[in-house]
Order: sequence, then C-alpha cells, then structure tokens
Amino acid sequence: MGPNEIRDKIEQLIPGAVLAYEGDTFDPWAKIDSKHIVDVCRLMHDDPELCFVSMMNLAGVDWPKEKMLQVVYHLYSFEYNLKFVLKVDTPRDDPRIPSVTSVYNFANWQEREVYDLFGIMFEGHPDLRRILLPFDWEGHPLRKDYVTPETYRGVTNKP
Repeated sequence: MGPNEIRDKIEQLIPGAVLAYEGDTFDPWAKIDSKHIVDVCRLMHDDPELCFVSMMNLAGVDWPKEKMLQVVYHLYSFEYNLKFVLKVDTPRDDPRIPSVTSVYNFANWQEREVYDLFGIMFEGHPDLRRILLPFDWEGHPLRKDYVTPETYRGVTNKP
C-alpha cells in the first residue's frame, strides 16, 4: 500500500479527517483535523493493512505568521516498512489537541515535552505537566516570540 492508498483509506473510513495531503515526498504526510487525530491514529495503528504500530517522533512547530502551532506525528509500520506523517494545526492563542496516548504510549512524554516547550494542551493526557523546565517557569521557550527572562529565582539567565 502506498501513500495515496493510505490517504484514501483514512478518507473512506473517517470522512472529513484529511485537510491536506502530500504523497510525492520522502515522508508522505496528511494534515488531519484535530477532532479526528485519535481516530486516525487508532486506524493507522490497528488496521491490519497499515500496522503503523510505532510512533517514531512527535514534535511541535511554531508558525507565527499563520498564527498557529502544529504537532507532527512520525509513524512507522514495521510490517510493511512504511513511513507516514500526520500533522495537526491548532491556533496559537488557544492551542488544544486531543492526546493520542490511548493509542501510542510513546506519546506520553513527547506530548509533555511539546506542552512544556510550546504550550500546546493535550486534552485527555493522563499527566500533562512540565517535563523539562521547573514547574513555575513562565512561558514556553520554543515559541518564536518567547523572550528569555533576565533572571530566574535570583540567577541571571542572560550574559
């Protein structure tokens, strides 16, 4: 099964889920409506024709000009030696995406990292709290508009 057939299967079984698609690239991808991301991940994981049982990576991206943040899910099927990427957009002013930890355990800490560094809320996550920064850190340092505070608890952050 190739990228076009994967997209077709998603569109057939979850109508309205695919918002954009690029199959003629090294890592074929589909942009998914956030309300469908858990169902799409479950389909990719459980369908015997797909078997995307591995989430290789989950990352955040900041698109300030578009006023959005994005979560990118890199999936892999060992059964068929296939890669496929799912992308989900969310507005910068209220970034919320359903958690996919119920499908991919791997997503647990990666969603926490994206929350910590980008401020994206993963709704339904079992333990969404900071993972890299102190609990009282203000802001999300991988957002492109982030300004590093001059001090933190009396320690100078800037040279």
